[in-house]
Amino acid sequence: MVEATPTHYAVSVLNSSTGVAGTVKFVQTVGQKVRIQAELSGLTPGLHGFHIHEFGNLTNGCVTAGPHYNPFGKTHAGPADEVRHVGDLGNIEANAEGKAVYDSEDHLIMIYGDVANVVGRSVVVHAGVDDLGKGGNEESLKTGNAGARVACAVIGLSGPFELTKL
Repeated sequence: MVEATPTHYAVSVLNSSTGVAGTVKFVQTVGQKVRIQAELSGLTPGLHGFHIHEFGNLTNGCVTAGPHYNPFGKTHAGPADEVRHVGDLGNIEANAEGKAVYDSEDHLIMIYGDVANVVGRSVVVHAGVDDLGKGGNEESLKTGNAGARVACAVIGLSGPFELTKL
């Protein structure tokens, strides 16, 4: 008899004082990439930096979420770059109505185990565009110059759910 490979689920629900709201879902089958889906509303039109930050501490809003999650001490970059923070998810794009969707797989983030696990950390959406570490200055290599934090939420374990057809 063959054992089924376990699948893990996590979710983050954003509700901010800036009016940004939505859900970020994470699904990962053991040994595979994590699938990340987000549906957000209340953003200004355009690109917004989208990251996993180190802490799930939101006692002082998004400020106490800390820096990008970077357990391997790398420089900031885009999600497709080999050298990057674990938490670098790039940008999420809001349409003219302020709605944004994100659907991607990631090879560094984990939602089970001890290495690069993001459960208990936080999702943060920024006011500006993430330059993916190509801004030519020191701040670009730390934050992507994405600006203020407009919404955040802790990533928590979840029971099974279906992903949306985005």
